[in-house]
Amino acid sequence: MEFKAEIMDEAAVKRSLIRIAHEIIEKNKGTDNIAIVGIKTRGITLAKMISENIERFEGKNIFAGELDIKHYRDDLSEVEELPKASPLDTPFDVTGKDIILVDDVLFTGRTVRAAIEAIFSMGRPSSIQLAILVDRGHRELPFRADYVGKNVPTSTSEHIKVQLPEYDNSTSVKLYQI
Repeated sequence: MEFKAEIMDEAAVKRSLIRIAHEIIEKNKGTDNIAIVGIKTRGITLAKMISENIERFEGKNIFAGELDIKHYRDDLSEVEELPKASPLDTPFDVTGKDIILVDDVLFTGRTVRAAIEAIFSMGRPSSIQLAILVDRGHRELPFRADYVGKNVPTSTSEHIKVQLPEYDNSTSVKLYQI
């Protein structure tokens, strides 16, 4: 892959996550019924960052749960029975909650579909809202994020890479040519 451009630096990522936290609080009229769940891998880190921002603004700890959706992917074999996925770390019941799903990049929508299916396997939430750092378009399924850090129109021959300290020792969003 060939590097094309840095779309967001560390400061821009942090500003976007602060804005998303404020939008979540405003849309949900506070934090009483929300639960934040990050989609493995980078969505978990982003969910924790949003949760920390909400705690700073509202003085209330909003748990950032972790969801591994690999067994709900529609690109796995349909011959095998798919095992039930469960959150890696969610000590709350999703039933009746307003779940905020968090991921790094929204592309085709297949990851979101898998995450929604995994959540419904654990209970029936009141609502599911989607927070995305980067929406790059090219949807194959009809999903739209409720909270978006940045919309980045891309071609299908481009790749968006979100870099976070836990995995990449830096924070940024970069565009590459495949």
